[in-house]
Amino acid sequence: MLKNKEDVIKLIRSDEKMMEIITIASTLNLPDWWICAGFVRSKIWDTLHGFNERTETQDVDVIYFDNNNLDENYEKDLEKKLVSMMPTIPWSVKNQARMHIINDLPPYTSSEDAISRFPETVTALGVKLDKENNLVLTAPWGLEDVINLEVKPTPYFTETKELAAIYEQRMIKKNWQSIWHKIKIHNSIDYKIKSFYF
Repeated sequence: MLKNKEDVIKLIRSDEKMMEIITIASTLNLPDWWICAGFVRSKIWDTLHGFNERTETQDVDVIYFDNNNLDENYEKDLEKKLVSMMPTIPWSVKNQARMHIINDLPPYTSSEDAISRFPETVTALGVKLDKENNLVLTAPWGLEDVINLEVKPTPYFTETKELAAIYEQRMIKKNWQSIWHKIKIHNSIDYKIKSFYF
């Protein structure tokens, strides 16, 4: 049973394929880098659903933060490097120092700040290796929701009707319950910032 951050780190550490992916991403030596979102969430949900087979993710999101180089072509070059090392993985590399422009949001201050402003608390997760080769997990809104199979909007996506609508549209498009039948999806209208734990 998964109860806390240590349990999730142990779970990921025991997954050879995940560790291979994380280790390869670490070789790029990117500033403030993480592998985030579905890469972590899907592993937790697969485990909680007792799946023997890994649920394939559409992409493995490698993010980093570098204000000194906002060239999108550089991100594509990094993706090519990763593909050359592990061609079967659908790599996606994005510099969060420029992604606020794409997402029409205020500038992020770091990769973790960007993760905290993902649409769902269960997606606001990241993992990486530090310089001592320790596995590090970030979860700006905690792990309670993802472990309890509760899908809720992050506070940012309850601030305006437009952002709440983006969350609602994502829930329809993602259709996660067709894969993970135990999850409960909450409506954005039901949540205000004060309802979230810090």
